[in-house]
This record gives sequence, C-alpha cells and structure tokens, in this order.
Amino acid sequence: MEDPCFATAREMAAALRAGEISARELTQAHLERIDSCNGAVNAVVTVTAERALAEAAAADQRFAAGEELPPLHGIPMAHKDTHATAGIRTTKGSPIHADDVPEADELVIERLKQAGAITLGKTNVPEFGAGSHTFNPVFGATRNPYDLSRSAGGSTGGGAAALACGMHALADGSDMGGSLRNPASFCNVVGLRPAAGRVPTYPDEAAFFALSVRGPMARTVSDVALLLSVMAGPDPRSPIAIDVPGSTFDVPLDRDLTGLRVAWSPDLGGMIPVDAAVTAVLEPQVRVFEQLGATVERADPDLRGADEVFRTLRAWFFAMSLGSVLGRHRDSIKATLVGNIEEGKRLSGADVARAEILHSALYQRMRVFYQDYDLLALPVSQVPPFPVELEFPTEIAGVTQGSYIDWMRSAYLITAFGHPALSVPAGFTPDGLPVGLQLVGAHRGELALLQAAHGFEQATRFGETRPGILRR
Repeated sequence: MEDPCFATAREMAAALRAGEISARELTQAHLERIDSCNGAVNAVVTVTAERALAEAAAADQRFAAGEELPPLHGIPMAHKDTHATAGIRTTKGSPIHADDVPEADELVIERLKQAGAITLGKTNVPEFGAGSHTFNPVFGATRNPYDLSRSAGGSTGGGAAALACGMHALADGSDMGGSLRNPASFCNVVGLRPAAGRVPTYPDEAAFFALSVRGPMARTVSDVALLLSVMAGPDPRSPIAIDVPGSTFDVPLDRDLTGLRVAWSPDLGGMIPVDAAVTAVLEPQVRVFEQLGATVERADPDLRGADEVFRTLRAWFFAMSLGSVLGRHRDSIKATLVGNIEEGKRLSGADVARAEILHSALYQRMRVFYQDYDLLALPVSQVPPFPVELEFPTEIAGVTQGSYIDWMRSAYLITAFGHPALSVPAGFTPDGLPVGLQLVGAHRGELALLQAAHGFEQATRFGETRPGILRR
C-alpha cells in the first residue's frame, strides 16, 4: 500500500490479516491525514485520537493472539454526527445538543464496532441533518475537497469529504432526500441509499417510517458492499428489518451486464430542471452501459404525486420528531427548518391520508416500470457543487428554487417510491467539479444494483481522481 489512506477497505483488511500493517499503524496514518487536511475542509468535527489508538492496540493484541478477526478488523472510520456514539459527543449540528454525550451506541454504530472498526471521531452534518449542504452554527461549513470554495453536499457531507481526502476508509450515513447520494456525487465517492429495513435502526421513535434510512458510503462500490454486509441484516428491535443476512452482500461484484435494460431519464420527463454542465457530463457516460452489453433507452418513470408524498411525509416526520424542540428552542433552530416543522404541524389527518394513497399508487406504477427495465439512470444532483456560502441554489437552468430542498428533487423523488439508489462517480465539469450518476435498482434489489454500479465504475474509474486539496 503506497499510501495506506487511499487503499480500499478490502485492501486494508487483507494487509491487516497478513500482518503487513498493524491496526495502530493504519490508525496513526489516518489521524495524520486528518491533521494535515481537516483544517481546510472541516469534515471531522470531533477527533478521538487517544481512544482510536487504544482500540487499534486492542485489535493488534487480538491479531497477535490468533483470535478470529471480524470483517472490519482494524479499519478506521469516523461516524456521522447524527448517529449516537457512546461516550463521544453527538451534536446533530445543533447548539441545543452541542455538549450531548450519549450513554449508548445506536444500532448501526453497535454493528460497526462489533465488526472491528476503529472509531476516529465524528463527521460534520447540517443542523439536525436537514438539508443537502453541510453547515451548522456549532462547527461551520464543510468544504469540497475538489474546490474549497464549494459545498461538499449533505447531509453526510463530512463523511463524504473525509473519504475523498483519505481521512477514513468507510463512512456510515443516512438518507431521507439524498443525504448519502448528494454528498457522494459532490465529493466523487460512492453512496448507497438502501431499501427501508435493509439497515435496521434502533432506538427509533418512528420505527415504521420508511423515508429515512441508514446506509454506507466509501470510495469504491466494492467497499460500499463490504460496509453494507456489516450494517445490514435482521434485528428484532426493528419492526421493518429485512430478514436477509448482511453477508449476502459480501460477495464479488463482477457480473456480465449483457442484456441489462437501462432506462435513462436525464430530467425525469421535464419534472426537474438540470444544469447544462451536469447533463453534459452524464449524457455520454450513461452510454458506457452499452459498451458493457446493456441496452440504454430514454424512458421517464411516471412519478406523479411523488413530490407531495415526500414533502408531506417529511413535514409530518419533522413535526413529530422536532415539534417539542421547536417549542423550547425556536431561536436556536435555523429558519428553514422551523418552516418545515411548522408545515408539519399544519397537516391534517386527511393530508397524511392523501399522501399515503399517492404513495401506494406510486409504488405500483414503479413496480410495472421495472417489468420493462432493470435499472433507472438519472442525475444525482441537478447542479454541480455550488458556492459554500449559499444555503442552497436559488436557480437552476433559469428555474427559481423556492426552498432548501427544491433543488434536490432528483434525489427525493426517488426516495418517494422506496427503491435502493446509488451515486457513482461519473466525471467532472470543465471546472473540475465532480458529478455523480444516480442508479436506481429494483425493489430491494441492492445486490444487482451494486453489480451494475461496479461494472460502470470499473469501466470509467472516475473515482480514482484525487482532490486538489491533497496537492496543497
């Protein structure tokens, strides 16, 4: 490993098991990378160096004793700052929680630790994880490693930027309206939004809620599959957990894509405006699937009602989860989020019922759509990374964007029908800004989706282009 911080997680795992590098050496290398790069990008907001080195030393002792090693043995990673970590500050990007230290890990962190991952610290998020641009009053903004004047996306923006810089090998995240996919696109890494229940959550006050999911992010599709294999699998504490073991995904992803049917929808049939720079990157790249033996057709899914479904259920969720916080701390919450919570409080039972009816009809239409196609391809984000000082893009291709979620319809309309969706690096604008291709698989079809994305990644290799921050 010429640069251990840019080895794949699978390469790290093999080197650790072969004794070619110790967990302590690998952890120290990542801590040094954080020390050299993080000041510019502001991705890792809490660093637990002493604890990480102690965990690494314990991992090395287990290796020396000949114990059976877990799948992520000795691999360093930082955790999203909305995910509860026992004994480590978890702020949610809010001054209300700036000093909170949970007593217990949430389920996904519990699984990562059991799998042998070394905890380096926590990564930056928007306030309460709301929005696809990572900034908050506690830690400030995370900057894009490919252009420090630009956004790293969000809400898993800190995790994505840290991956791009080699600060950690794997990242856990969450996605409601694009929070794994958008930062992956902006930072030239891979982010997977799994189907609801694929990665169970606990504790969870809305345990049946299907819009928000936990998921993996990494620099390669194969590493995303490795991380998913640890995060996924049934758990009795989650009522919607899918009863399929995570090991299903820890398999080689090479597959003959001959005959794969790809639907290419560059603007969802006119439903979304897309910046010309994004379209110019993606139009030629989606044809790579033809070179791999697939067929690519222009086809637009019928997403009528998806916007209302997502916005209504999202507002309901925010009112449910943050309504009491708003009552106590209105002046400590950003205005855009206050508006979302209040929107949820204004909803009637009839409003939610209508959204659920539309939700069910949308799923059935997409079920029929996937009888003709195996994969839907479209932009992850409607714009390239935008100036970090903006809260959100206010205009796309001449179309005004009225709120901080409008500009992410390309991601949240996909959320509405529940299929797994992934962002894979697909090229760069003339200014050197990353652009991701969104691939959407069949219902609960994560493995086939990962295989298709892996084929695209191996044919294009855009993810191997490192950011300019490393040359500073």
